[in-house]
Amino acid sequence: MQHDPQQVVAATRHWLEQAVIGLNLCPFAKSVYVKQQVRFVVSPARHLDGLLDDLDRELDLLATTSAEEIDTTLLIHPGVLGDFLDFNDFLDIADGVVAEHELEGVIQIASFHPGFQFADTEPDDITNCTNRAPYPTLHLLREASIDRAVAAFPDAADIFERNMATLRTLGPEGWARLMAGAAGPR
Repeated sequence: MQHDPQQVVAATRHWLEQAVIGLNLCPFAKSVYVKQQVRFVVSPARHLDGLLDDLDRELDLLATTSAEEIDTTLLIHPGVLGDFLDFNDFLDIADGVVAEHELEGVIQIASFHPGFQFADTEPDDITNCTNRAPYPTLHLLREASIDRAVAAFPDAADIFERNMATLRTLGPEGWARLMAGAAGPR
C-alpha cells in the first residue's frame, strides 16, 4: 500500500498537536514544536533494509545539525513494521544502529505505534494510547535536550502516572474524538 507522505505528516502533526501537546502527554514537546525544531520524515521503506538506511541517514543528519535547527526527528514508516510485536522486536536493532553510529548517550530512540500495548494490559486499555501514533514512528531525541527539559520540569518522574490518569479520564470515546483528524490506521 502506497502512503501519501503529506497525509502521513498531516496525521502525525494532528496527533502531536492534539494528543502529545494538547493533552500535555510530553511537557517538553511544545517548545521544540513551536520553534519548528521537529523534523518529520516519512520513510518510503517497504522492507527493513530501507528503514535501516533511512535511520542511518537521519542519525547522521541529527548528529551533524545544531539543536537550534533540528532538535528532534520523527521517522515515520507507514510501509513497514505495521505489526506491533515486529516493531517492538525491531527496537533492539534500532538501538544497535545508534551504537554503531557511536551516538549512545547522545541520541536515544523513543517509539510510537498505532498498536502499542504495555505489558500486562489488554489491547483496548486506554492507557496504551500514551504511546499510540497514527503510524509506526521512531522518535530520535537528543539526550542533552532531554536533560535540559527534565531539569526544567522537576516532577518528570510523575509524567507517566499523570498521563495514565489523563487518558483514563478522557476514555476511549474522548480519544477517538481527539484523533478524528488523524488519518492513520486505528
